[in-house]
Amino acid sequence: MAVENGAAAPIAEEPVPHGCYLQSFDLYETRSNFYLFGSDESRTSWRVLKIDRSEPSELNIREDFSTYTQCECFDLLKRIDEGNRSTGGLKFVTTCYGIIGFVKFLGPYYMLLITERKQIGAICGHAVYKITKTDMIMLPNSCMQSNLVNKDENRYKKLLCTIDLTKDFFFSYSYHIMRSLQKNLRDKQKGQALYETMFVWNEFLTRGIRNHLKNTLWTVALVYGFFKQDTFSISGRDFLLTLIARRSRHYAGTRYLKRGVNEKGRVANDVETEQIVSEEIPGVTSTQISSVVQNRGSIPLFWSQETSKLNIKPDIILHHKDKNFEATRLHFENLVNRYGNPIIILNLIKRHEKRPRESLLHREFDRAIKFLNNSLTEENHLRFLHWDLNKNSRNKAKNVLTVLVKVALQAISLTGFFYCQVIPTPRPDGAPILNVLSKDNVGHYSSDNNSNSDNTDDVDTLCDGSQEDVSLSSDVSGHAIAEDKVENSEICIVKPAKFQNGVVRTNCIDCLDRTNVAQYAYGLAALGHQLHALDIIAVPEIDLDDPLAKYLMCFYERMGDTLAQQYGGSAAHNKIFSERRGHLKLAIQSQEFFRTLQRYYSNAYMDANKQAAINLFLGYFQPQEGKPAIWELDSDQHCNLGYDHHFPYKTSRSFIKRSLSDGNILRESSSPLSSCDARVNGALNKALSDSIEETSNGMNKVSYSRTTPTIPLKQLLINGEYTFYYEPGDSNFLNLDSLYSSGWEEETYERSTAASTPVGNLSLENVINGIATETSTPPSVTGIKGKQSAEILEYDASQHSAMLSEFNESFVNWVIHGDTLCR
Repeated sequence: MAVENGAAAPIAEEPVPHGCYLQSFDLYETRSNFYLFGSDESRTSWRVLKIDRSEPSELNIREDFSTYTQCECFDLLKRIDEGNRSTGGLKFVTTCYGIIGFVKFLGPYYMLLITERKQIGAICGHAVYKITKTDMIMLPNSCMQSNLVNKDENRYKKLLCTIDLTKDFFFSYSYHIMRSLQKNLRDKQKGQALYETMFVWNEFLTRGIRNHLKNTLWTVALVYGFFKQDTFSISGRDFLLTLIARRSRHYAGTRYLKRGVNEKGRVANDVETEQIVSEEIPGVTSTQISSVVQNRGSIPLFWSQETSKLNIKPDIILHHKDKNFEATRLHFENLVNRYGNPIIILNLIKRHEKRPRESLLHREFDRAIKFLNNSLTEENHLRFLHWDLNKNSRNKAKNVLTVLVKVALQAISLTGFFYCQVIPTPRPDGAPILNVLSKDNVGHYSSDNNSNSDNTDDVDTLCDGSQEDVSLSSDVSGHAIAEDKVENSEICIVKPAKFQNGVVRTNCIDCLDRTNVAQYAYGLAALGHQLHALDIIAVPEIDLDDPLAKYLMCFYERMGDTLAQQYGGSAAHNKIFSERRGHLKLAIQSQEFFRTLQRYYSNAYMDANKQAAINLFLGYFQPQEGKPAIWELDSDQHCNLGYDHHFPYKTSRSFIKRSLSDGNILRESSSPLSSCDARVNGALNKALSDSIEETSNGMNKVSYSRTTPTIPLKQLLINGEYTFYYEPGDSNFLNLDSLYSSGWEEETYERSTAASTPVGNLSLENVINGIATETSTPPSVTGIKGKQSAEILEYDASQHSAMLSEFNESFVNWVIHGDTLCR
């Protein structure tokens, strides 16, 4: 049967047979076929896949459903060799560890294989791997290859190979790493397709074979993002800390080429972060485990920034194409479907600016949230908090983190977190079943669910109210079934299970630097609750000065650098983390300066090619003969122009404008931007400050003033200077009065213009990008041990000062303020 990669959507896969996880493969070839022999980890159970090589433009695959022993495989290979002696016999090609997928450009199909791997961790006994080496094999035999490859074909191959699969991709054979722990253990509906593809970056490449075979035995699901795991000890109690970041494949790309939201409600840089804590006690079969999930993603409005080689800080363009915020609504509906209610929004962008950039988005985002809440019941309202982290970070970093931890504690009280006990029950292939145990004081298994969310199921719905013990068992496909009574001897401690319902969604402009600081604060607050649930600490709170907090900071700092490199082209700005460690101010400033330069260079000169490779890998662009090549398209930037799904390709480039993340091509519009957008763009170039009023027709009207910006509605005069608090309506999530009255005051409102900042005093507000990578670790602490050493990179202040002096003043001002570079 022919298999097409261009299928519209994947179909539901059949459950993987019990005890069958193919992890090691041997590839053989004859003149007419490839034979892939797959075995389980113990190499005792074998399956065979046959791939036809005679039709280069079609993917013909047949699976042998028989299970073989190793001896039977040898006999089969011998018969295949004897049957093909006249055409060269059977030849061994390579050993591999899974199929990444199949891809076709303008000629034949290619098969992408994992040829080397490395284990980087384990979750409940299920190994997690990273790729260390790959191979791309053309399916047609050598006699046909020379006639199938041309110049454009080779260029597409080279473009695809710029996606480095050995960096930041990870997978597991027996555990659905693309799903959270709670989803994997809690999903119990039989027959439900659990191969969720939102975070599977090779979904398009494997779509054809999965649709045809109705299983995922032969392919691996690659998750792109971050994975780090380490073991720590507190007072002799060891626990495993795992931090996972999963980047969505929807509307995926680079910083300036993927901004905001698309028509389907998918946002740029959508990342799910999961923090898992588990304790495995030697000699005890049950394991306590806990996880908490949070989310980051671009502001769900139609907005963009045009990449510029002259302007290091391009203007933010807000497109008024969705007056009813339909795309924004779709985005938050998707979050509710994924996580339940409540959805808590932590918006960290600037609220007041002399030159309006972020503040334009702040006002429109606030408007969108309140508009959507008007159509929601009060219990399902979006909970939001607008908090200008940039302004507050000018005070001591500890105070910023103190406030963010308090916000996080409030959020956790609303959403909860996941906790349960599991019994890893080995199967013949070594992969465990995860039996979730939860039992109340009277003997019933139940869940501790404080949310009104109805999109998730409770463990106690499996029970009929009798005294019979029932556990929730999750096989490798994630399907949950009712198990027989579990013997009491297998249970060490039985406590009620807890579940997370809802999520905290954090954003700044790029969802990289400020967002990562807030996510660390949330992770720290959650870690206290997780360790308390595991009975490792007495109270559910970890102080910011605790050594464990410093180790956790290293985890989030490493994650932030990784995600920033993927999306923005440089490591993250870690000013607050560096200040917490006591680094010299000049060292921090010079580090931020050089990261700014690296991010600028990547965005201006490298991102277009990187975006094209991502679109090709994800299947959002599929090459076709007689139609423009991907490198002939002007841009991939999302714009505020309408598009036609049925618009045909043209041979002339003048008709081609941009491509969206779903692969559609847009017509170039001859009409200018709306008059509102034109006014906003003009304001960005010449206004010293602005006040924005709402007109009767709902459009923005911008007025200009050369006077000192208006002080917010609430203000306090301390030592002759205004201290900024907040304006009404900034939050429906928590009481800001109580938050700020608990030992915290925001910094004095700045009146001086950015241009007055001296060259030798670079601030986080102005320096927004960067170069050198820093990963630091706290000093060795008694009672806490990291079994993997973190990298240490100290900064020489005098060295960085000398490097900074190499640049002239106009260049430094360009980096700081982002104005167009002239002369």
